[in-house]
Amino acid sequence: MTRRSNMALGVSLKRVDAEAKVTGRARYTDDLSMPGMRYAKYVRSPIAHGLVTCIDTQAALQLPGVEAIFTYQDVPQQCFPTAGHAWSLDANKHDVADKQLLTGHVRHHGDGVAIVVACDPLTAEKAAQLVEVEYQELPVMINATTALAADAPRLHGGTSNVLKQHALKGGDPDTALAAAEVLVAGHYQTQVVQHCHLEGVISYAYMDQLQRIVVVSSTQIPHIVRRVVGQALNLPWSAIRVIKPYLGGGFGNKQDVLEEPMCAFLTWKLGGVPVKIELSREECFLASRTRHAFAVSGKLGVSNDGILQAYSLDVLSNTGAYASHGHSIAAAGANKIAYLYPRIALGYQATTYYSNLPNAGAMRGYGAPQVTFALECMMDEAAAQLGMDPLELRMKNVARQGDTNPLNHKKIHSAGILECLQKGRELFEWDARRAACLNQSGPIRRGVGVACLSYASNTYPVGVEIASARLLMNQDGTINLQIGATEIGQGSDTVFAQMAAETIGVPSSAIYVISTQDTDITAYDPGAFASRQSYVTAPAIRQAATELRTKIIQHAAYMCGQPAWALDVVNGEVVFKTRPEQVLFSVQQVSMSAHYDQEVGGQLMAEVSCKTRSNPPAFGCTFVDLTVDIPLCKVTINKIINLHDSGQILNPQLAEGQVHGGMGMGIGWTLFEEMIVDEKSGIVRNPNLLDYKFPTILDLPDLDCAFVETYEPQSAYGHKALGEPPLISPAPAIRNAIWLATGVKIDELPLTPKTLYRHFAQAGLIE
Repeated sequence: MTRRSNMALGVSLKRVDAEAKVTGRARYTDDLSMPGMRYAKYVRSPIAHGLVTCIDTQAALQLPGVEAIFTYQDVPQQCFPTAGHAWSLDANKHDVADKQLLTGHVRHHGDGVAIVVACDPLTAEKAAQLVEVEYQELPVMINATTALAADAPRLHGGTSNVLKQHALKGGDPDTALAAAEVLVAGHYQTQVVQHCHLEGVISYAYMDQLQRIVVVSSTQIPHIVRRVVGQALNLPWSAIRVIKPYLGGGFGNKQDVLEEPMCAFLTWKLGGVPVKIELSREECFLASRTRHAFAVSGKLGVSNDGILQAYSLDVLSNTGAYASHGHSIAAAGANKIAYLYPRIALGYQATTYYSNLPNAGAMRGYGAPQVTFALECMMDEAAAQLGMDPLELRMKNVARQGDTNPLNHKKIHSAGILECLQKGRELFEWDARRAACLNQSGPIRRGVGVACLSYASNTYPVGVEIASARLLMNQDGTINLQIGATEIGQGSDTVFAQMAAETIGVPSSAIYVISTQDTDITAYDPGAFASRQSYVTAPAIRQAATELRTKIIQHAAYMCGQPAWALDVVNGEVVFKTRPEQVLFSVQQVSMSAHYDQEVGGQLMAEVSCKTRSNPPAFGCTFVDLTVDIPLCKVTINKIINLHDSGQILNPQLAEGQVHGGMGMGIGWTLFEEMIVDEKSGIVRNPNLLDYKFPTILDLPDLDCAFVETYEPQSAYGHKALGEPPLISPAPAIRNAIWLATGVKIDELPLTPKTLYRHFAQAGLIE
């Protein structure tokens, strides 16, 4: 007889951190102040490109409370990487080392040239303003035209400002495109945006009793921070300890190593006193990370009956002043979209270049939103040339189970995208809504749009996917779960507790997740990124939980003199497999016996570290109904729904929250957000939350979502990625709806009133 399901998975259990966060008991980095804390403030460049010719710190040093000032001449001169996650034993996969703690060659507005340490934040800020710096200004390059010109200054040496480029092919796209009966070509541009997480960039460091450097940081990647701090200071990695408390959002910005090396350097130089760096919101815009601006030239060929033959994308990615994740963002776009329409020939070329923009890095979606925008715009244009419903065109061509990725030839074991489109067609009432939008005139017009996505569930085989889990049973039968994977607000700790409870056979309330990661205590995990955490951590939890369950049963068998194979654990109780209604012991009784029996036993525990070598794609789509006020150049979303195939849904309420959050960010990226940079000076004009417009709750429509549950056989619990996919498809769906409403194709983001005005005026819709 099979054991009864514990029913911990697939239900909407309350978040394990919910009460701590809403009551204020959760402790974030800024809540963990230390006696004797010093505060550091950067002296940042007011220009975007130039050489420091003179720094005068005398006036600042005379300010009471100032303890030290370091300039670019006082810090280690070697460069270090900041991205971290792609590093491996393979030198070709090492991150680019092009960043210094401070610089005498400023490459973007806000680059740090000196830093002040003082007894309080206000004194540090005043002193930073008193440091006088003179610059020799150099030509500013913020786009491909200027940065890739033959006579452009080299930001990091070499023969050009190209960081890296590559090309991929699946089949023969050139021949297929040349033979296509219908050919679409276009150029698509996306903008620079910032993550705007609630908790800013903050960290502090001190030296412990062993003279090791301890860094406490709001980071998504504590174990990688440890390594990069060691590299930056040329110290053994074991000399660094990193602690990650509760984290107030990151969205990829904190996937880079940001201020941790500087904090470590300052405490190292100042005898171990604790030193904190907290970036202002303006500094987060200037000196943390942004989303890469992409320029994508695309071609797409279809047959007259709507069968997609091939497409090619040529991507120019602007990484800004330093590499950060650099070319991996543009490179990742290829494999993320290749699963969506797999029965085709595919060409993908990508070039990443340096410029004098603020540094671009990882942001939710990791290149997929930009390339999906181009691809899904071209799909609608192909449908228009064919006279076909764009939904029908997609349904003819989306992935099916058993298809293979045309680039890496991996088999697709689960694919629910066709069912997502079918379900969306019904829930959204696509046919009726689309019919109502045809042949419109007048100043107020409606449009509907649809767009699809595919997205992988981790970084394998580009990155090494390792995860760990440790389970320790307490005397009272509760279980501590330690994981290397970082909770950054996405709800992973809750799902991890559900996984462990389901496999062991105890209620989820019996699992206590240790949310703080500490590199001295927590086994290795690279961190939160790539929609990897639930997928990659699941095998470690399942193996550890299975081992612990076996140990519980083995000790219970000793206690009752029965064979272990006859026993089971269900809902926190040890029972006979054949008579599950007959309870032998509670798990608490077993744990007490294991701890205190004078002859046998010990604390029941299990620990596993393992690697994942599969990377299944998740799928999804967006349907949108909107109204365009042409004279006002205003877009109002009437209805929007996302549908997702993320395999088995482990916690429906958390999954819905993930989708709603991603949809909100996608709408912001599409209709609101843009970092405005002066083309001549490189100065960022809106580095604050007043002038940088992202949507508040009052600016967003009602957000709907639904799921098509498939079962992914490569997964420990049948699930796939969900964290990043909801962001990807709203933008092209909204663009396509605006085109249907107005007849104006707009191939750039954001679709703000100023963008709409320019295009509507060119089309003669407004004067």
